[in-house]
Amino acid sequence: MRRFSVRPTLTLKGRKFKGLSGWSGKPLHPPLTDFPIAAYALAAVFDVISAVGGKDHNWARELWHAGTYVFIGGVAVSLFAALTGLWDAWTSSEAGTQARRTINTHATIMVTVTVLALADLAWRLNDYHANVVTPIGIVALSVVIALLVSLGATFGGSLVYEYGFNVETARDDPVWHKSETDVFPGDKNKESP
Repeated sequence: MRRFSVRPTLTLKGRKFKGLSGWSGKPLHPPLTDFPIAAYALAAVFDVISAVGGKDHNWARELWHAGTYVFIGGVAVSLFAALTGLWDAWTSSEAGTQARRTINTHATIMVTVTVLALADLAWRLNDYHANVVTPIGIVALSVVIALLVSLGATFGGSLVYEYGFNVETARDDPVWHKSETDVFPGDKNKESP
């Protein structure tokens, strides 16, 4: 029995393009969220360690600068994640449903995170050369952002894993049946259950 299936996952052939949502089976929003979540969490860790390390350690300065660079990347990708997420919410949910209320909660938290991250980044860039360690105010803001992005990601995860939001298939799809033949996106000859 074959152990690996590679080509169906990597192909865009047979997938319907859905604008800012991505392609069927290949949405743009979820992978774009991973980097800002990791970036904000890492920046908070770097900032805390930098502040604790203090002015007597060169590595504390390096962590302050590393946190700033990580934040720049997080903010840049966060803007694209927000754009694709808002598009998904607008085009893929109906008002008055629990799913839409959860989307609204997720979006509110994540837009708040993005606004706070932009403020944090502006503050960082203003103080970048003036401080040898992360200023305590930036440490506090970074920790708040890390906690909020984690909370917002929890709501986003519920949308996908609990509600099946924008999930293309279910367990009755032929990919879940024993077979030596791979099913490609858009295949008209899918096996019957």
